[in-house]
Amino acid sequence: MPRPLLALSAMVAAGVVTTGALVMPAHAQTGAARHATTARDAAAARAKAIARAKANVTRHAGAFGFGAGQALKAKDVVIDADGTQHVRFERTYRGLPVVGGDFVVHQKADGSFKGSTRARAREVAVGSVTPAVGARSTAAGALKRAHGLVRDAGSTPELIVWAADGAPRLAWRTTVQGVGDKGQPHGEVYVTDATTGAAIENYDAEREATGTGHSEYTGDVAIDTTQQADGTFALIDPVRGHTTKDAHNLSASSLKSSSGTLFTDADDVWGDGRKFSADRATAAVDAHANTAKTFDYYRTTFGRNGIKNDGRGATVFVHVGTQWDNAQWSDSCFCMMTGDGDGTTDPEQVDLDTMGHEMTHGVTSATANLRYSGESGGLNEATSDILGTMVEWYAANPVDTPDYLFSDQSTPPWLRRFDKPSLDGRSADCWSKSVGRLDVHYSSGVGNHWFYLASEGSGARTVNGVAYNSPTCNGSTVTGIGNRKASAVWYRALTVYMTSTTDYKGARTATLNAAKDLYGAGSPEYATVAAAWSAVNVS
Repeated sequence: MPRPLLALSAMVAAGVVTTGALVMPAHAQTGAARHATTARDAAAARAKAIARAKANVTRHAGAFGFGAGQALKAKDVVIDADGTQHVRFERTYRGLPVVGGDFVVHQKADGSFKGSTRARAREVAVGSVTPAVGARSTAAGALKRAHGLVRDAGSTPELIVWAADGAPRLAWRTTVQGVGDKGQPHGEVYVTDATTGAAIENYDAEREATGTGHSEYTGDVAIDTTQQADGTFALIDPVRGHTTKDAHNLSASSLKSSSGTLFTDADDVWGDGRKFSADRATAAVDAHANTAKTFDYYRTTFGRNGIKNDGRGATVFVHVGTQWDNAQWSDSCFCMMTGDGDGTTDPEQVDLDTMGHEMTHGVTSATANLRYSGESGGLNEATSDILGTMVEWYAANPVDTPDYLFSDQSTPPWLRRFDKPSLDGRSADCWSKSVGRLDVHYSSGVGNHWFYLASEGSGARTVNGVAYNSPTCNGSTVTGIGNRKASAVWYRALTVYMTSTTDYKGARTATLNAAKDLYGAGSPEYATVAAAWSAVNVS
C-alpha cells in the first residue's frame, strides 16, 4: 500500500501568529505585506494604463468604431517589460452588452497610441433597443428536450447587441440550464434575433472535457494548508488563496462558491493514495495540489497573478454529481468542479493536465473570451489543451510524466494527442473549410497539431519515453523551437492579440505578432511559427 499523501503544514519552525479565526505562520505575514505592496503598485499601474487607453479610444474613435451610445468596460491589462501596454475592453451600446464588440488598445509606455485589435470592424449601432419578439418565444423548450435535460434549473434571457457576425442586430441570449441523468451539469446558450425570432447560434454553457482514469495521479506531494484557531488544518492555500471543498455529490449547476464543506484534518496528513478511496480527502489532495501547480505555472511563467490576473483564488470542488465522469470550470462561481468517475472503472478527474485544462478556460474567459463555437471554439479548447499540458510539463511530477498526450492519466492511454490528433478517430489534423462545423473538442486538433509541430517538429521522435510521429499536411519538414517558446507565443497571442471571434487564420496572425514581439520578425522562432501553421494548412 502506498504511503499516505503528505501535506505541508502552514505551521513551521518559524512559529505562528494568531489573526482572528486563523493561525498563520510569521513568515507568511511578512510575505503577505510584501505582496500587498506589490499588489498596490500593480493596481496603480493598471488604473493608469486603463485611463490612458480610454483617452486613446476617444481620440481615435474611428479606429475602434466607438460612437454615440457606447460605453467601455476594461477587462484585462498586459504590461510588457518595456512598458508597452495592451488594454482589453468590452463595450456596451445603450446599456446592452455587445457580443463581438471587444477590442484591445495597444499603447507605448508613455500612453501614446500604437494601434488596435478589434473583434469586428463593423459599427455596433442598431438603432432601437426595444425587442419586437420576446425571449420566451424562442425554441428553449425544444432545446432542453434535445439536450436530454431531466430537470430544468431555469433559464435566464438577456437582451444584447449581436455583432459577432454579419450586421449588428438586437438579440436575446438565453442560458438554459439543467441536470442530466447522472447529476451532471447540462446547459446551452441560445441566441435568437430579437426582431424576427430567428435562431442565430447556440453553444455549450459549460467549458468541459470528458475523461476517465485508472491511477493515483500525483503520488506523495506537499500541499499548502492553513491551521485554524481550534488546532485543526484546512485545505485553504495561504499563498494562492484557493480553497478545496467536498461538494457532497451536489450537481455542478446547483453549486455556489459558498456551497460544500471545507476539508479539515487533525494532523495535516490527508488521504490514503488509493483508487476509489473511501477517504474523501484523497481526491482533494490532487485537486488542491494541482490547482496550486496551475496557479504557479501562470505566475512563474507569465507573471499572471491568478486566473483573472487579480490575485483571487478559486474554489475547488471534488465529489461533484453522482457518477459524473467529467470536470469543468465555471465563471459564474469562479470555481473548478471535478466528478468521481463512473464508480466502477474511472476514478476522480483531478489529474494535472485535466485541472490545468479546465482552469485555463477561466484564463481564456478573462482574456480573449474565444466564442465557444466554430473555429473560435476550437481555439478555445486548443488553448486549454496546450496550456493545460504545459502545467504538466511545469510540474515535472515523477508519477505523471510530462508528455504530449492529453488526459493520459485519467483516460488511458490518452483522450487527445498532439502529434497526430486524428488518431482519436474524430479530431482534425489539418485545417479545411469544414473544420468550423466540428465539435470544438475535435476542431481543436488543428491548434494542438500546430503546437506539437512548433514545439518538437515533424517526423518520428521519442520524448520522455513516448514515441511520436507527426506528419505535416503540406509535406513540409518543420524544426521545433521547444514547448516553452511555443507556449509563450500562444499565451501572448491569447492575451494581447486574439479576440472573441478569432478563427484559425486570425490565430496565425496573432501568433506571428506574438513571435515578433518575443523573438523578432527575422528570428528562427518566427519562422517556425509560420512554418507550423502552413504545415496544418493555415496560411
